[in-house]
Amino acid sequence: MNKDKVEIFDTTLRDGEQVPGCKLDAEQKLVIAERLEELGVDIIEAGFPISSPGDFHSVSSIAKLVKNATVCGLTRAVKKDIEVAADALKHAKKPRIHTGIGTSASHIKYKFNSNEDAIIERAVNAVKYAKTFVEDVEFFAEDAGRTDNVFLARICEELIKVGVTVLNIPDTTGYCLPEEYGAKIKYLKENVKGIHKATLSCHCHNDLGLATANSIAGVVNGARQIECTINGIGERAGNTSLEEVVMVLRQHPTLGLDTGINSKLLYDTSLMVSEKMGMIVQPNKAIVGANAFAHSSGIHQDGVIKNRETYEIIDPADVGVTESSIILTARSGRAALAYRAKIVGYELTKVQLDTVYKEFLKFADTRKEVLDEDIHQIVEISGITT
Repeated sequence: MNKDKVEIFDTTLRDGEQVPGCKLDAEQKLVIAERLEELGVDIIEAGFPISSPGDFHSVSSIAKLVKNATVCGLTRAVKKDIEVAADALKHAKKPRIHTGIGTSASHIKYKFNSNEDAIIERAVNAVKYAKTFVEDVEFFAEDAGRTDNVFLARICEELIKVGVTVLNIPDTTGYCLPEEYGAKIKYLKENVKGIHKATLSCHCHNDLGLATANSIAGVVNGARQIECTINGIGERAGNTSLEEVVMVLRQHPTLGLDTGINSKLLYDTSLMVSEKMGMIVQPNKAIVGANAFAHSSGIHQDGVIKNRETYEIIDPADVGVTESSIILTARSGRAALAYRAKIVGYELTKVQLDTVYKEFLKFADTRKEVLDEDIHQIVEISGITT
């Protein structure tokens, strides 16, 4: 089955770095950018060049370093922003300017004290100006999630006329339900003249925990780029998680969609970003969390030991995790104890296992987790010699 390519636009170094306390220095940004290219991301949003001299330098350095991915710089729909971004990107092999403006009624009225016609004019002028520096220009319609679809279609159509290459439809506040966001993308696909000339992009925030679901709904309905970050890092509740959307598409081949990401590097990349940003990954985080392939329930452990696919829909090796973990707790059964005991050198008979298991339960009731070294003590207390 031929699959449509969904491009991965990684904004870990721009939107992801906006988290308080997660500031990266220039050297750290280069290391992460190099890993993102190795991972196979299509576009690296390297920063917001006009925001500070440090950001300008980082974008410029990444533009010089990256060989295969497109390097992108963010701007507002302001001439000076665009000029500075173009300067920062001048050494990039594949440069992209990402410009935009708020399009929701709320943004137009309260943020800009403006009107729809004036916003369209500013958007068109920004894209036209960016096109004088680079061929590849992406436009973000900020707060598109709460923007009226008719107006959103109108502004998209005008931007296509002046050569925009990517139309970013952000759910800036993480408000949309998946069916709403998917319907918005579908509406644009069906109602914007010339829409085939531009790529629709999903940029979803996670305020209601729906960023991944919304992004998948977007690509199912015709978007072909997802904007995301490693570990879902980002402002407030974060951005769409790169590792999640990659594996959702990989594990659902009937969607006919896939990315070019080397999934075997996902776990290691997650650790790298977590360490450099000082942002701990929650243990129950999908795909890359410490517990993503860990089993402590006796019923689950027995099933996984007999056949991994009983309780795991992803082979840990596919995302760079060495193996599943059988965690011994008071909820573990005999099968899990026998499995872990064998690993540390004990081949227990059924009778021996029954004896050891009684002591194990007493011990486990006093601990959150039973470790390998504890097994030796439990076997000794049980009076088993092997």
